[in-house]
Amino acid sequence: MRPTQPRLAPLPPDQIPEEILKYAGGGPGKPVLNIYATVARHPKLAKRWLVFGSHVLGKSTLSARERELVILRTGHLCKSAYEWGQHVRIGKAAGLTDAEIQGIMEGPDAPGWDAFDAVLLRAADELHADSCISDSTWQALAARYSEQQLLDLIFAIGQYTLVCMALNSLGVQLER
Repeated sequence: MRPTQPRLAPLPPDQIPEEILKYAGGGPGKPVLNIYATVARHPKLAKRWLVFGSHVLGKSTLSARERELVILRTGHLCKSAYEWGQHVRIGKAAGLTDAEIQGIMEGPDAPGWDAFDAVLLRAADELHADSCISDSTWQALAARYSEQQLLDLIFAIGQYTLVCMALNSLGVQLER
């Protein structure tokens, strides 16, 4: 059972430090997402986490579509309604179709996946279940990905596992 109300209320925008707003995308006339407004309660943590998160979300060697496949699979596996809700929108902007988003919930063995998309979903499943990518999945990933892409994949899945844990535990609610 997930909290249905915030355990820590998001800070009002005028209380969020400017250095956090620059990463969180807020500013005059722009709302700050609840995840950022909540983590802003610990400014030192927020600042460092947002630097790492901006790499994973915007500077990674993964394509946006592949990144969103594994983020959405991780959000689904972690049962994070907030993460799922935010990244369905981002995933669609990255080119994911409604059928693919449905397939993400079904997993790597759902019909219709191309072989590499299935491998990406499987990597997310294996990291979620065992904190380790199996040899066969690793070989399939390494046949196509550079060392940097392999690292970005692992860290993207790990980052969003951490984010889901925080969102779920803090009771961060979707924006209305």
